[in-house]
Amino acid sequence: MIVMDDIDRVLARALCEDATRSAGALGRDLGLSQPATWRRIKRLRDAGLFGARRVDLDLEKVGFSVTVFLGIKLATKGRVSLEDFERAVAAIPEVQTVQHVLGVYDYRLRVVATDLPDFERVLRRRIMTLPGVGNVEANVLLSEERRAGPL
Repeated sequence: MIVMDDIDRVLARALCEDATRSAGALGRDLGLSQPATWRRIKRLRDAGLFGARRVDLDLEKVGFSVTVFLGIKLATKGRVSLEDFERAVAAIPEVQTVQHVLGVYDYRLRVVATDLPDFERVLRRRIMTLPGVGNVEANVLLSEERRAGPL
C-alpha cells in the first residue's frame, strides 16, 4: 500500500474524473507548480496506483447495443485448470471482463454483442465450447449508472 497525503488523494480523484488534464492545470487547482504536480503523478504511477490509460468508448455508438453478464460454473475443476479456462475465455473479443469470483459461480463475464442473435452466437459457438464450462446464467444489462469509487 502506498502512503498518500491529502494532496495525493485530491490529485488521484481529479485524474479519475479526467485523466487528460495536464500537470500544469492540475497544479493550478492544487496550488502546486507544474513540476511538483508532475513529480507526484510520476510517484503515484511508479507505485502502481494508476493502471493503463484507456479510452472509454460508448459501446452502443460503435455497434454493441447488448451487454450481458454471465455467471459460469465450471463443470469439473479437476479436469480443466483455471488457467486453461481463463486463457481460452480471454481470447474471445466479445468478452470484456473475466472475473474469478467466490460464490455460486466460479467466473463472472461481461460480454458485449451487436444484438441478441449475435449474443446467442457468441454464447453457443464460443463460450459454451470452452474447456470445463458447466452451468451458465445470463443477465442482460438494461441500464448502467457509472459512479466513481470512493477515494
